[in-house]
Amino acid sequence: MVKQQMMTLPSVKIKDSYFPQHEVERKLCRWLDMVKEDAQTIFLLGDIFDYWFEYRNVVPRGFVRFLGKVAELTDMGIEVHFFIGNHDIWVTDYLQKECGMIVHTQPLVREIYGKKFFLAHGDGLGDDSLSFKVLRAVFHNKICRVAYAAIHPRWTVGFAQWWSNHNRENDEMPDYFGEDKEHLVLYAKKHLGLAPNINFFVFGHRHIMLDLMLSASSRIVILGDWIKFFSYGVYDGDNFSLEVFED
Repeated sequence: MVKQQMMTLPSVKIKDSYFPQHEVERKLCRWLDMVKEDAQTIFLLGDIFDYWFEYRNVVPRGFVRFLGKVAELTDMGIEVHFFIGNHDIWVTDYLQKECGMIVHTQPLVREIYGKKFFLAHGDGLGDDSLSFKVLRAVFHNKICRVAYAAIHPRWTVGFAQWWSNHNRENDEMPDYFGEDKEHLVLYAKKHLGLAPNINFFVFGHRHIMLDLMLSASSRIVILGDWIKFFSYGVYDGDNFSLEVFED
């Protein structure tokens, strides 16, 4: 039976103890070569790029190995779904037209082999803090996007990469808040009360590996990342498993 592959992978380096960006990218391409043998669908759950902004005729440099590999897979007929994350929210049509990805800006509910999946990056779900809402509103504002696009990439790209790395290096968020405080767990429980037929909630965003039963027939899975864990999820029609890629 063909498999459904799900993963999240910020392609960045934070400190020297992590893989440099090109090493992560090469390792990711080796993973794609491995899974293309039996994957029917691949879901990339956001923050694939540490920064991405599409001008009318310009896209950020880099990622050529990854983008070429994705184009190869979609040319083979493998569906590749891309869920925008908080680091790559400014996506328009380049990834669809050039690489054949299916881009999602909202969570997706999809039935796979008779089980119902709720798939999302996870950014903005369950976090009701005012500061987060204000920042998210700015990034999703069309006027702000047009104004940002009017600035030369020499300034915008450098600033965005500095801001992203600064935030990551100073992020002291614990690995796991606990079942009663983890935003995505609380969101899944609340959503499950409204839609009890969801079997799997699958998220990225939080950079932790979590597989937690919410009820007798429902689980939440947070996929980890490709900074520390090199982890991904696999569903084969019978079982869902969290796995780590070691080549």
